Amino acid sequence: MQKFYGRLLVAVLALGQVTLAQALPDIQSWKTDKGTKVLFVEAHELPMLDVRVVFDAGGARDGEQPGVASLTNALLDQGAAGLNADRIAQGFEQLGSNLGSGSERDMAWVSVRSLTDSKLLKPSLELFEKVLARPDFPQADFLREQKRTLIGLEYQKQKPKSIASKAFYEGVYGDHPYAHDPSGTEDSVKALSTDALRKFYQRYYVARNATLVIVGDVSRKQAQSIAASLSKALPAGEKAPALPEVAELQAAQQKFIEHPTTQSHVLMGAPGIKRGDADYFTLYVGNHILGGSGLVSRISQEIREKRGLSYSAYSYFVPMKRKGPYTLGFQTRNDQRDEALSVLRETLQTFIDKGPTEKELKSSKNNIIGGFPLRVSSNGKIAQYLAVIGFYDLPLDYLQQFTANIEAVSVDSIKDAYRRRIHPDRMVTITVGGPVDTGPES
Repeated sequence: MQKFYGRLLVAVLALGQVTLAQALPDIQSWKTDKGTKVLFVEAHELPMLDVRVVFDAGGARDGEQPGVASLTNALLDQGAAGLNADRIAQGFEQLGSNLGSGSERDMAWVSVRSLTDSKLLKPSLELFEKVLARPDFPQADFLREQKRTLIGLEYQKQKPKSIASKAFYEGVYGDHPYAHDPSGTEDSVKALSTDALRKFYQRYYVARNATLVIVGDVSRKQAQSIAASLSKALPAGEKAPALPEVAELQAAQQKFIEHPTTQSHVLMGAPGIKRGDADYFTLYVGNHILGGSGLVSRISQEIREKRGLSYSAYSYFVPMKRKGPYTLGFQTRNDQRDEALSVLRETLQTFIDKGPTEKELKSSKNNIIGGFPLRVSSNGKIAQYLAVIGFYDLPLDYLQQFTANIEAVSVDSIKDAYRRRIHPDRMVTITVGGPVDTGPES
C-alpha cells in the first residue's frame, strides 16, 4: 500500500508538471524603434491588460543625492500634462483602471491594469502615457512628499528592524551604491528640490533605459502598437552605465547598536549572488533547506523549535544587478542573543561542512516545484516575472526551465556551492537591542 501511494504521488507530480508546462506563457520579445526592450505574453482568458514599464532608475542611481530616485518615482502621479493628482486618480478610477508605481535599489517602475474594451483601454493608456512621459513635479506635492519621507525616516529611528537593516547594508556594501537606503537620509532629503527630481527623471526615465512588459488580452499587433506609442512618448536617452562590482568582505565585522528594547534584532551576512548567477538555483534550493522554508528550515528548527530562543529565524538571498546580500537573522530576548547567534553560526557552518540530507533535498524540491504554479497564476504575477526577466536579461525560457533547474540540484552541488560562496568568517553581524539585565549588584 505504501508503494502504491508513493507511485501515485510521483504520478500526480508528473501530471502537474506537464499541466504547468502547457500553461506557462510563451514570451515574445522585440525592441521598439526608440530602443526599448519589450516582453509580451498573449493571454485571452480575461479581458484585461497589464502594462509595466521598468527603468534602471532605483536607489543605486542616487549618486550624491540619496532619496532622489524614490521621490522622483513617488511624484510621477502627483501631476502630469497639466492634470493634478486628483484628476489623475479620478481619471483612472472612472475607467476602472489601476495605476501603480514603485522604486527599489535596482529599479523603478510604473504600471497600469485596464480592461481591454477599446472604450476603456484607449483612454487608460493615454492617461498612463501622460503620467509616464509628462510629469510636472508640482512644488506643493513635492513638499508634501518630502515631508512624508522625513516623517518616515524619523519613524524608522524608532524601529530596531529598520536600524539593523540600514547598518547591515552599510556594513556589507561600504562605498558601493547599494550601501545607502533608497529612502535617503534626513539631510539628503531636505536638500532635494523639484529641479533635482526633474534632472534625475530626464536622465533615467528614457526609452533606452526602459523595459516594457505587456501581458493580457491583446494580439501581437496591438501589443506592438502599444509598445511603440509608449516608447515614442519618451526621449531616446541612454542606458544607465553598469554598476560597479561588489567587493568581497575581507574580514568579519561586528557592530552593536544600543536601543531601548527588550528584544534584540540580529542580522548576519555578506554579498551573495546576482541575477543570472551560475550558482543561483543551487544556492536557492540550499537556502530553502537552511533558512528559507519557514518553521521546517534548519535554522528555525535549531533556534526556535529545539531551544525556544526565537519566534522567527531565517535566511535568504536577494539577487540583484550586482551581488545582493545573503542575510541570516532572528529576533530574541536581549539575554538570549549571544546564545542564539552562536547557534546560528554553528548551524550555518554545519550546513557548509556536511550539506543537506537527501530527505531534506527531496522535500525542498517538492515544496518549491509544488508552489511554483501559484507564482504564475495570474497576469499580474506573470507581468512581474517578465519585468525581472527583461530587466536582468534572463533567458526568455526562464519560466519553462525553472522546474528542470530545481530538479537538477543535488546534495553534492549544494555542498560545493556553499563551500565556494559562503564564508562565515567574513560576515557582517549587526545587533540592535538593549543592554543585558544582569540583576541587582551583589
